[in-house]
Amino acid sequence: MQILRTPDERFANLPDWHYHPTYTDVHEGSQSIRIAHYDVGPRDATTTVLCMHGEPSWSFLYRKMIPRFTAAGHRVVAPDLVGFGRSDKPAKVDDYTYERHVQWMSQWLVANDLRGITLVCQDWGGLIGLRLLAAFPDRFDRLVVANTFLPVGDREPSDAFMAWRKFSQEVPTFPVGRIVEGGCARKPLSPEVVAAYDAPFPDESYKAGARVFPTLVPISLDDPSSAANQAAWKVLEGFDKPVLTAFSDSDAVTKGGERGFKDRVPGTKGQPHTTIVNAGHFLQEDAGEELAGVVIEFIARNA
Repeated sequence: MQILRTPDERFANLPDWHYHPTYTDVHEGSQSIRIAHYDVGPRDATTTVLCMHGEPSWSFLYRKMIPRFTAAGHRVVAPDLVGFGRSDKPAKVDDYTYERHVQWMSQWLVANDLRGITLVCQDWGGLIGLRLLAAFPDRFDRLVVANTFLPVGDREPSDAFMAWRKFSQEVPTFPVGRIVEGGCARKPLSPEVVAAYDAPFPDESYKAGARVFPTLVPISLDDPSSAANQAAWKVLEGFDKPVLTAFSDSDAVTKGGERGFKDRVPGTKGQPHTTIVNAGHFLQEDAGEELAGVVIEFIARNA
């Protein structure tokens, strides 16, 4: 496996991003893969807010939320998924599978021995993060689900998702920063912010993981990850710790996805579920401060 590593200078002087990475080595066979994460706030805090990003963003997506979490006394840990941010980037599309992503992040979670977690997950941060919660439920105290889902392939994917999947495979140059901007409701993003989303990818050779992610979402029951996601749902259907849905009002891909969690996950009962107004798929970018406030109130309500 050829592994690419984005030069550090690509991450210099990014707007509102002064956090330094911590690195953890995970293993794929005999090879090591380096995963970056950002650890902010008191290490002895009762609550660790685990912020998991999706496609094609990185932990920079949470820059508006991290200061609010730490001001409330919480520890924040935000990892860059393999292929994104400051984490290593296997060079071939075939290097990436859904199950490998789950295995890599499971190794990372255990190596850093995170506990007392409130998981905040969006997009692929949910597809992977919810699998982590299902595998290690005792490490998680709360769950916040935002514009994400855990598909098993038992229903027809939306036209919006299939259009995105087609675009991701056919566009000659994968414009990461503009994709994030396109998934926002409050536009335009500043050129500096667009450039920050582009920073992990010096050229197209670094984007194998970003390109392949849409094809890894299970869209049929014979998908290699369908059975594993069904097993994860069994755990979620018994998860009675506090669960909050905080979807946005303007995301064509995940719109209505909160219903599945409210119907099936017992921890959602009696919680103040919310809809973030005037926010698109990347609601952390559109309304990060508002979403952070919702999460902080949720933690306080379920201390």
